[in-house]
Amino acid sequence: MLAAVRQARIIDEVRRTGGVRVADLTELLGVSDMTVRRDLDALDRKGLLTKVHGGATALDTASAIEPSFETKRARERPEKQAIAAHAAKLIRPGMAIAISAGTTTWALAPHLAAIGNLTVVTNSLKVAEALYDASRPDLTVVLTGGLRTPSDGLVGPVAVQAIRSLHVDLLVMGVHGIDIRAGLTTPNLLEAETNRAMVDSAKRVAVVADHTKWGVVGLSHIAPLSVVDTLLIDENLPDEATEALAKHVGEIVAVHDPEKAHRVSAESS
Repeated sequence: MLAAVRQARIIDEVRRTGGVRVADLTELLGVSDMTVRRDLDALDRKGLLTKVHGGATALDTASAIEPSFETKRARERPEKQAIAAHAAKLIRPGMAIAISAGTTTWALAPHLAAIGNLTVVTNSLKVAEALYDASRPDLTVVLTGGLRTPSDGLVGPVAVQAIRSLHVDLLVMGVHGIDIRAGLTTPNLLEAETNRAMVDSAKRVAVVADHTKWGVVGLSHIAPLSVVDTLLIDENLPDEATEALAKHVGEIVAVHDPEKAHRVSAESS
């Protein structure tokens, strides 16, 4: 297959899914890892995609453009489901928790059905809808007001004021990007402010993100990596990234199966 043909197919795949892995492209194109990496390098230099550890993402994932909820929901679905299942293990009956907007946090909502006597503060319309559908008398849902984002989050001064008046045991937060220098980021300025308020209101912070968020830097800074008590991320994160992150976050849960996870603590790094 000619390089131009391969690269055209790579661009089509990135635009269709929002992000691709090297391993998936080698299978799709029937070529070696090295060939795929050279193609990604060439396309990145041309400004046609953004190369990240282990693959590539569409340009808008590293810009000020926020993808819609439906667009993000289609990306890395198995990984998000596994991450959400493990995140549910951090939640105990009787807790007050906050859940930020996002597709991985939305995947957490069905897992809360088995946890009794919960109070959930969220700025996610999708999360609130899923929890309201459960119709549980022992579940209290507090939905913040605010301006609606493309990813169906509520942000801005109204949301921030509501969040700052509350205190929660745990925040489960999704992010647009994770970077050693930039920390946790999002393309939406108002969402960054709202998420910072959530971080300030929580005793513990758990970040849920698939591996394609690694190396991505959004326009607006949410918080440094040091605020993260637990990072739940799928096993496709490169080893060097895991080692780098372990120096900054409290704990990494590398999710590889709905029933299993390998834990790496900062103390052991």
